[in-house]
Amino acid sequence: MTDFSDAFAAAIGLVLGLDTSLTEIVGLSLRVSLTAVAIAAFIGLPVGAAIALFRFPGRFFFVVATNALMGMPPVVVGLIVYLLLSRAGPFGVFGLLFTPTAMIVAQVLLVTPIIAALTRQVIEDLWIEYEEQMRSLGAGPGRAVPALLWDGRFTLITAILAGFGRASAEVGAVMIVGGNIDHVTRVMTTSIALEVSKGNLALALGLGMILLVLSASINAAAYLIQHNTKRWHA
Repeated sequence: MTDFSDAFAAAIGLVLGLDTSLTEIVGLSLRVSLTAVAIAAFIGLPVGAAIALFRFPGRFFFVVATNALMGMPPVVVGLIVYLLLSRAGPFGVFGLLFTPTAMIVAQVLLVTPIIAALTRQVIEDLWIEYEEQMRSLGAGPGRAVPALLWDGRFTLITAILAGFGRASAEVGAVMIVGGNIDHVTRVMTTSIALEVSKGNLALALGLGMILLVLSASINAAAYLIQHNTKRWHA
């Protein structure tokens, strides 16, 4: 119990003192996850809206695929990206393996299906509500995409936050493609796993505290957005 108390106190000291190693790890984690989520949103929002509004051969497959990929095991994604970026892979010539870029690619593959699937559901519901009105104004599915994305922006922000929560808490894929290299690809989740194995509980606890605060903040933001959206529509 004494050892744990000492480690906990040391962890608080690291956080409050803005320890250099800790801030470097947190900064890289946020940079990788925010970049991945931005790219995933850029892809997932229009793709989800297109699946919701357009009727085309194979649409059922895309709906099922996006829903299924929401639960894709991170280690499988990591393995796929590793094979693509390894020297023997088709993109090995770029030398991206064991870099932050490889970690971003892995997180994009994890987050994009989440944003796309949630966007599809939101846009489908809005289209059911506004289809008759929009068609009377001469706006078909193609012209309705930007209007519905804007109308559902608050709900879609929660989808993006869900994607960020997934990215920031992920460990398996980034460990495989990033290698957990000190000062290069070491992020919060991989650092916690490493420091626990080394017995350095202070740094692991400090990073864990920050990760918990980050997770709680994301959930609080999502709840507030949903709550205010319901009040606004009411």
